[in-house]
Amino acid sequence: MQDNTYKMNKNDRANFGSKLGVILASAGSAVGLGNIWRFPYETGNHGGAAFIIIYLGCILLLGLPIMISEFLIGRHSRANTAAAYQILAPKTHWRWVGRMGVLAGLLILSYYSVVAGWTLEYITEALTNSFSGKSSADFIASFQGFSSNPWKPVLWLIVFLLATHFIIVKGVEKGIEKSSKIMMPMLFIIILVLVVCSVTLPGAQSGIEFLLKPDFSKVDGSVFLGAMGQAFFSLSLGMGCLCTYASYFGKDTNLTKTAFSVGVIDTVVAVLAGFIIFPAAFSVGIKPDAGPSLVFITLPNVFQQAFGSIPVLAYVFSVMFYVLLAVAALTSTISLHEVVTAYLHEEFKFTRGKAAKIVTGCCIFFGIFCSLSLGVGKEYTLFGLGLFDLFDFVTAKIMLPLGGLLISLFTGWYLDKKIVWEEVSNQGTLRMPLYKVFIFILKFIAPIAISLIFINELGLLR
Repeated sequence: MQDNTYKMNKNDRANFGSKLGVILASAGSAVGLGNIWRFPYETGNHGGAAFIIIYLGCILLLGLPIMISEFLIGRHSRANTAAAYQILAPKTHWRWVGRMGVLAGLLILSYYSVVAGWTLEYITEALTNSFSGKSSADFIASFQGFSSNPWKPVLWLIVFLLATHFIIVKGVEKGIEKSSKIMMPMLFIIILVLVVCSVTLPGAQSGIEFLLKPDFSKVDGSVFLGAMGQAFFSLSLGMGCLCTYASYFGKDTNLTKTAFSVGVIDTVVAVLAGFIIFPAAFSVGIKPDAGPSLVFITLPNVFQQAFGSIPVLAYVFSVMFYVLLAVAALTSTISLHEVVTAYLHEEFKFTRGKAAKIVTGCCIFFGIFCSLSLGVGKEYTLFGLGLFDLFDFVTAKIMLPLGGLLISLFTGWYLDKKIVWEEVSNQGTLRMPLYKVFIFILKFIAPIAISLIFINELGLLR
């Protein structure tokens, strides 16, 4: 009965209003904090340009076929990610793939919003010129003091989730699409300004060389696995975002071209982030690390040192960088929120506003405990992990690789190939010379590659 209801409502479903909106919204889903704090570090540690070449290969071989799979599942079903599998595989256990995507979206949004909230704190610190005159030890103490504070990060987390909520409530075209058309160009402009500032610093040349000069001596099996993992997580595969967004695509949307555009935008942002970080860090003799310590401890110190002779430039650079981080985080929180909102809206027939309120409320609730687990609630652990780290581990290392693996198996082995062909070729109107290669990758290459990532991430290959 449920399947029929979905089919009847397919034509009433919201759509993106333009092809540009489709690409920018999908790219916004993929571009996030991981592009800025994980990719440059992985690149620097694994042979610079050699890693980038391997990463691009992983995007083409692994990332794009799975992204196209998510797109075709979403568009053909015209439903949220959980219902999509119910429609395409009724009365089977495949529905749990979509439900896992919804749960992953909720858990990621809960802890990701904590870090997203930190970007707002650092925007205010940059605006009030609080970075000026601080030593390396001061930056460490400042970040540790803030992240373990019981109320300040919670306040910013709530502000960030309310901003996300406001956009989601506006709907697909007036909320998600409209905000993407503003934020994505803004993101690119800020990135390009910061790149120009960074590469013109004295001594920046060594940072550029570090990033662009291939060092194949650092390439081993772990680099390939690292590149596959980065490609996978960078493109937001396996968490239902792309599947949900694709359900709003028009029938004329070229899925292959859209996936390629998203892959290019995501990679360009990640590489340009490297051009912001490495030249600036090398100019002052600091080796960048990864994760939150990179963007909230190392980089404020780097910016102050690098532009110390021109304080106004240090000020502007810092403000722009944290605005960039906040925008990148917001494009991701919107897509994560939409996965769960669309599910509640369609599955339980809540109004969009009510569904969004439930999601925002749940994420604020879990987010508060995630935030407190980094400070006053540190001693409370489950399986030896605080709630923040537990959510991160369960989603990044188990749910997302498992989701990607099951998506490739579903499309490659289970789904009727007539449906696959109709979707990727737009009912036979597009030429698809690599169609057989695409199916072969989904059947054999992707499952093996993702299984290796999975095993590696769980630490079983070490």
